[in-house]
Amino acid sequence: MKRILPLLLLCISLAPLRAQEAKACFTAMPDSLSPLLTAVNRADCIDFIESGMKARVTNRFGGETEMTRLTPDYIRLAMSAQSTWQMKLLPMADSTRVICTVSTVCATACDSDIRFYTTNWQELPAPRYLPSLPVLTDFMNEETPSAGTGGDSTGKDTSRQLRQADMLLMQAELSPDDATLTFTCTTPAYREKEVAETLSGLLGKAVTYRWQGGIFLKEEQRE
Repeated sequence: MKRILPLLLLCISLAPLRAQEAKACFTAMPDSLSPLLTAVNRADCIDFIESGMKARVTNRFGGETEMTRLTPDYIRLAMSAQSTWQMKLLPMADSTRVICTVSTVCATACDSDIRFYTTNWQELPAPRYLPSLPVLTDFMNEETPSAGTGGDSTGKDTSRQLRQADMLLMQAELSPDDATLTFTCTTPAYREKEVAETLSGLLGKAVTYRWQGGIFLKEEQRE
């Protein structure tokens, strides 16, 4: 009895932690938030990848979905040939966690949608946790002259070239290894070849945000 009681207490104390693991949240996801995958699909993905097998299932539309990464706080799926889905459990100050999901669809160019939820999948207002998104100039390469400075042949040329980026498209990636969110600009991919080459030369910088104090902050904004 003396041995059993401490084990029971340990199991009870660890239960909330297990409930906040990525795989538990994923399998408990409401069907309304998982239009491609059934509850059985989600459970099978977990079982397959933990068994060292290809975590590939036939989704509701008859296509293939594959879980490509699973850690205690991160999941990544190739939902289809043109789309991916990621989730990350992020710590809050009071020992609870929030779920961040990134859904990315790639047509001519890739574009991502970022959302936040409680661990019970109640949606939360995204600006509370991601107060600002990158702007076009955040993606400018370090060696590119700043727009609007440097005379007609440098900064003014940059301004003229940037005006060809008439729509800001971004791909976001959650890291499986740390609490970072990295954006790349995919706008050049949807433009015609000549414009795309020009914009690619200007907008190659990745922009990283780090989770700090319950929000994502751009690296240079961190204290």
